[in-house]
Amino acid sequence: RLVISGAAHVVMPYHKVLDKAQEELRGKGRKIGTTGRGIGPAYVDKYSRCGIRVEDLLDGDVLREKLEYNLDEKNTYLSKIYGEEPLPFHEMYSIALSWGKSLAPYVGDASLIIDEALREGKGVLFEGAQGTLLDIDHGTYPYVTSSSPVAAGGCVGLGVGPSMVGRVIGVVKAYCTRVGEGPFPTEDCGDEGNKLREKGAEFGATTGRPRRCGWLDLVALRYAVRVNGISSIALTKLDVLTGQERIPVCTTYMVEGQDEPHFPCALQRLEKASPHYEYLEGWHEDIASCTSYEQLPPQARKYVEHIESATGVPVNLIGVGPGRDQTILRNF
Repeated sequence: RLVISGAAHVVMPYHKVLDKAQEELRGKGRKIGTTGRGIGPAYVDKYSRCGIRVEDLLDGDVLREKLEYNLDEKNTYLSKIYGEEPLPFHEMYSIALSWGKSLAPYVGDASLIIDEALREGKGVLFEGAQGTLLDIDHGTYPYVTSSSPVAAGGCVGLGVGPSMVGRVIGVVKAYCTRVGEGPFPTEDCGDEGNKLREKGAEFGATTGRPRRCGWLDLVALRYAVRVNGISSIALTKLDVLTGQERIPVCTTYMVEGQDEPHFPCALQRLEKASPHYEYLEGWHEDIASCTSYEQLPPQARKYVEHIESATGVPVNLIGVGPGRDQTILRNF
């Protein structure tokens, strides 16, 4: 059963236009790498306390009042600053009203429904998007999203107290990727990085942009474990590393000639970081059909155990292929 919180904010058409116009105005070297889907401007409205929420779509009078205010402001920005055509009110109002009619059967109090399920002893899974380093507070600011993808953000977004969370599973690729701009110490801009991209089908789900690819960064992973309180790791795409003679794993950074074992908070320092690699022996056996941990090649198991040793967190789930059944559960 689908339930949409009435308190959820709506990304309006003018948010998308503003998003693209703002990115274009930043110019070369200053772009954030936005997807252009209007997320940032929608969050600006949320914190300016003028955002349109799902519940507003259900009341024509409330919607009219809020939309008139917003369009007056947004059309001024679009026409006076960004040189874009103003957006017509009636077209926008009609579209938003139709959204409300379509969504009305699904709108409810999501926080209450989740709380009732938890109190009844049901299993509840919170699924986050993006990743720790894109968090607005704890990520590589300003090359971040506008929300909090860290585990605590799930509690805030869903209206659930942190004491109700019994387990935090960190989803980690066996190598690293990034979409858009921002620092990426272990990025491989050569042939090996291209091979990872092609073999792992690393293209943005929203934009189709090729993802930047590189090697596992244990400095960043330890940071993610700390920030999220990760208690279990789901390691995905281990099969993509098959065929590597040696696999680089970043264990620490070098910043201005000094060893830096912790993830730098300052962007300026992170941009100067270079990875210090340890090299683990690779494997050539096809692992796509492995159904148990013991069936993995010794080198693949050593790779998994190296991650556990470096983070202090068990790897309980291992992805060995793109299929839903290509997953090894290990003490899960």
